[in-house]
Amino acid sequence: MNKVLRQILEYDKIQTMLQEETSSSLGREMAGRLTPSADLEEIQAWLEETAQATEILNVAALPLGGFHDIRRTLEAAKKGALLEIEDMLAVRETLYAMRQVKRFFKELSLEAPILKEWGRNIEIQGQLERNLDNIFDDHGTVRDNATLELLRIRRGIRSAQHRIKDFLQSVLHAPEYKKMFQDAIITLRENRYVIPVKQEYRQAFPGIIHDQSATGATLFIEPMTVVELNNEAKKLALAEQQETARILRGLSAEIAASGDVLLTNMEILARLDFTFAKAKLARRLRAVRPLLNTAGRTILKQARHPLLPADQVVPINLFLGEKYRMLLVTGPNTGGKTVSMKTLGLLSLMAQSGCFIPAARESELAVYRKIYADIGDEQSIENDLSTYSSHLMNMKVMMRQADGNTLLLIDEFGTGTEPQIGGAIAEAVLKQFCNKQAYGVITTHYQNLKHFADAHEGVVNGAMLYDRNEMKALFQLAIG
Repeated sequence: MNKVLRQILEYDKIQTMLQEETSSSLGREMAGRLTPSADLEEIQAWLEETAQATEILNVAALPLGGFHDIRRTLEAAKKGALLEIEDMLAVRETLYAMRQVKRFFKELSLEAPILKEWGRNIEIQGQLERNLDNIFDDHGTVRDNATLELLRIRRGIRSAQHRIKDFLQSVLHAPEYKKMFQDAIITLRENRYVIPVKQEYRQAFPGIIHDQSATGATLFIEPMTVVELNNEAKKLALAEQQETARILRGLSAEIAASGDVLLTNMEILARLDFTFAKAKLARRLRAVRPLLNTAGRTILKQARHPLLPADQVVPINLFLGEKYRMLLVTGPNTGGKTVSMKTLGLLSLMAQSGCFIPAARESELAVYRKIYADIGDEQSIENDLSTYSSHLMNMKVMMRQADGNTLLLIDEFGTGTEPQIGGAIAEAVLKQFCNKQAYGVITTHYQNLKHFADAHEGVVNGAMLYDRNEMKALFQLAIG
């Protein structure tokens, strides 16, 4: 499917709607890659997946909370990188999501063999999950008891800090020093505990200056009597950093070892997210599973264009491929001809992408290997083509490529030039399409094409109905 067809039939907007129903970035990626298939067996499998997700969605929601895209994290871990804590927490949350989804399908009472099999294929990494839980608390901080060594170091740090603070408090409240302090507070500079001393008492207060206030009136001094205690605390802090790094390196290696399994699990979760997004879209559009065939038969009943408000659009009935292959539609401007044609094209693309369609349950669609559309003003200034020349170029491509498994959607066939010539060329092209046994819906105002349809087998006239008494379009398609 080329880019022009996607734009003409607004298939991209369906993809956007589908992306809005996903729960993860990987699911959104899959929705962005949505592409129709021409393989009936593959399409039927996709539709069955959507159908099973729809049944499940009626009773429960898939628990995908916490599912992150950790592909870069796994790639970095495989290269031996020391992972950031936030990346490890994303891995932990993703592991939890995998466990929840697996449990969800294990406990599900509904029959959903395809999706349940996906759930069974999720391989839980229990030991890695437990290790991450044992090392990080709920706030993402490395626990004191992550290892015995870290517990010993942190106890030593707290003990040293208490001794420093107790001593400095005694200095701050000593009568002989009280007048020397700007404020009776203890603060940190360069991870060392200091107290604020007035500038004029610098010589009277022995210690190491670490900083001064903006005005220079206050000096932040580390008293000589606590230098050793601060040194001890700093030494323990460095030991804490080293032990924490050692712990994180071990976790990084564990994550790397589980990388391939986690990637496979992520693919399953992404596919589940994507499939349930199709089910949510079906519910949003009040859509149903279409019947499919390779006999060129299309029976659309009460079909609605999916991008129009369901409570405002007038449903259409459109039939193609049983008694005739080509449908020529006439009617007033703004009467719904183009929308009817686009409805067929877009619903065909949706069905062949494994999506349900907004139509009555007995609706049936042919599976086309090729779909072409010439709708709207395709004038190309860049290629020095007029509107009519552009249409002729499209017709040239269609005549070359059309066969018995092609759907052609052509709006205002032959317009853009002098009517008599345009009508003659349009009739000649239409004959070629008929000779190639292609299927199509064509809108036109040309009388000669209407007469052609009456005179040739496999071609039929249709019209968008118009209420002459009320002088308004009814947006209903009548065939025959």
